[in-house]
Amino acid sequence: MSPRRSLSRVGALAALTVVASPLLAQRPTTLAGRSAVYAPNGMVATSQPLASSAGLEILRRGGNAIDAAVAAAAVLSVTEPHMTGIGGDMFAIVWLAKEQKLVALNASGRAGSLMTRETLQARGFRAGSQQGVMSVTVPGALAGWDRLLRTHGTRTLAQVLQPAIGYARDGFPVSPIIAAQWGDEVAFLQRDSAAAATYLPGGRAPKAGEWFRNPDYARTLKTIADSGIGTFYGGSIGKRLVARIKALDGFVTLDDLRKNAPNWVTPMSVPFKGYRVWELPPSNQGIAALEMLRILEPYDLKAMGHNSPAYLHHLIEAKKLAYADLDRFVGDEDHLAMPASQLLTDEFIAERRSHLNPLRAQERVDPGPLRTKSETVYLTVADAEGNMVSFINSIYDYFGSGIVVPGLGFALHNRGAGFTLTEGLPNTVAPGKRPFHTLIPGFVTQTVNGREQAYMSFGLMGGGVQAQGHVQFLLNYFVFGMDVQAAIDAPRFRHYDKQRVALEPPIGDGVRNALVAMGHVLIEQPTIAFGGAQAIVRLPKGFAAGSDPRKDGMAVGY
Repeated sequence: MSPRRSLSRVGALAALTVVASPLLAQRPTTLAGRSAVYAPNGMVATSQPLASSAGLEILRRGGNAIDAAVAAAAVLSVTEPHMTGIGGDMFAIVWLAKEQKLVALNASGRAGSLMTRETLQARGFRAGSQQGVMSVTVPGALAGWDRLLRTHGTRTLAQVLQPAIGYARDGFPVSPIIAAQWGDEVAFLQRDSAAAATYLPGGRAPKAGEWFRNPDYARTLKTIADSGIGTFYGGSIGKRLVARIKALDGFVTLDDLRKNAPNWVTPMSVPFKGYRVWELPPSNQGIAALEMLRILEPYDLKAMGHNSPAYLHHLIEAKKLAYADLDRFVGDEDHLAMPASQLLTDEFIAERRSHLNPLRAQERVDPGPLRTKSETVYLTVADAEGNMVSFINSIYDYFGSGIVVPGLGFALHNRGAGFTLTEGLPNTVAPGKRPFHTLIPGFVTQTVNGREQAYMSFGLMGGGVQAQGHVQFLLNYFVFGMDVQAAIDAPRFRHYDKQRVALEPPIGDGVRNALVAMGHVLIEQPTIAFGGAQAIVRLPKGFAAGSDPRKDGMAVGY
């Protein structure tokens, strides 16, 4: 069936199933709460105001976008500790203005040399949800910060860590959304005495507006600033970290830390509406966003109508197909059974598109439950020279593994939960292997006078929602003509598994009824489940930016 013919049939079905509901008037009509931010010289957008301010101050003092991004990430590790920190991993896509090119960094760590499939299986490892010491892999974020600065920055790591050290040492008032999420994790933090001592001052989580200090983390960051990252990757901090992991019967050794190294990778792209959308290659899920865009190419999405039943149905079904391919084909780039580029070829996409049923939600196209969680921060920075950074940092679940090394002040991530125990897959756990990652910074370029130019840096945190969220944001902006803030604000869907889909409240009951009639099973989820986005658009002169109202953050410029 042709895409256009399928559109007319779905439209007819939707018309029959859309009914008036007395509940419709009670639903909010929008999530919007702010305007797009415009600035002439530079821009920072993060999920927490103090981090945005720290990045902006770096720019004002002559630092570039890379310097500002790392400074903001470091502050987020203090102010949003349940989401991010030096105990986690990071990825970045960077537009280098002088060289007029994109570069990308994979700073994810690897499984410890003692982490084997057999051991995990014997100890009851839970793929996708494991926390505790069995889930701890080498943290790669700090090495990534350092590599970015040494290669493309103008400031040292010691210099850009100063704002974070100050907030950790002197304290800061906790912002509302972060406070609410923190408060939900009290029982989890109490499982580890050092985690409770660090993050539950007085035996409880801080409330909105209350001050929080983390002197242990301040000392850790100062040690790194004074001595370099070698103290973490094999030195005094690393020895304390490994001793704690060993005491808990974990898998990371001091040699594993010493061997850690981020690497530059080549981003992947597809053409889209006269632009080019870029994502990182495996080991992360960015390729799913590109595959979704390609599957949806022939359909007249604008004619379907924004967030109409037909529109949402097609996006959900495309998501199922792309995420099913993640499970089968994506993992550590050194262990792929098929080149990742194969997933974007005309032949492969045509075969996948042929399975999209325009009238019925499919149950058998299932990405599985393994990759639906992740607690992450995304930020983006642009400077006056035209450099742009798309940057994402995470410790996976809230407070990661839940393990804090006494006296160090940060949580170790549980990124090892991203592995599968199923044999023979690119993502099957093995010593020294990188786990599948949900983290995906995004970028958009355009061709101007025959040359590729930076256009937009964007990202959306939130585990398995990230690739499907990227697509929704891009369609909002490029197909429906929303400005950058409105494209972030627009209500989203999030597909989980089988036919289970969550919709944000502004999507009305008529649309919900039509989707149910197609076989979708609607579930309720909290606002945070739909992710939090940041984006910067490069204008002919200056920048425009947006920051997600689902988070505490903001976009700021000068």
